[in-house]
Amino acid sequence: MSTADAFRDAVEAGDQAAIVALFAPDIRFYSPVKFTPFEGIEVVSALFSVLQRTFTDFRYVGEFSGWAEEGRGGEEAESYILVFRTVVEGKDVHGIDLLQLDAQGLISTFTVMIRPLSAVTTVSQAIYAGLVADGVLPAPA
Repeated sequence: MSTADAFRDAVEAGDQAAIVALFAPDIRFYSPVKFTPFEGIEVVSALFSVLQRTFTDFRYVGEFSGWAEEGRGGEEAESYILVFRTVVEGKDVHGIDLLQLDAQGLISTFTVMIRPLSAVTTVSQAIYAGLVADGVLPAPA
């Protein structure tokens, strides 16, 4: 079973521990609304906890695999694109998760892309509120 298959199974089962076990300790998570990535397993684990509570009717509807450059270093990494659909606060969301693996087969880079723009805005607000509620981010002043 590939890392992408194990990740997909863990997400579909809602198994937070199994999801986190697939992350490299220095994982970088690129959000569609934040220029710099969330970094490190603790922060990304907290983010996934919020994601699981925020998305309803989440399902993967397709998968592609291959090799792609990871970061700016020019190094290629084993990569998987998981196509998903979900609902957030009544809005239909369509997106992809790009998983890139390190030499140990762990997810080292995770990039999310979402459409349409109204869905990006809704997801951004919901995730931010969840991260503040969980104490991961400070409350706005």
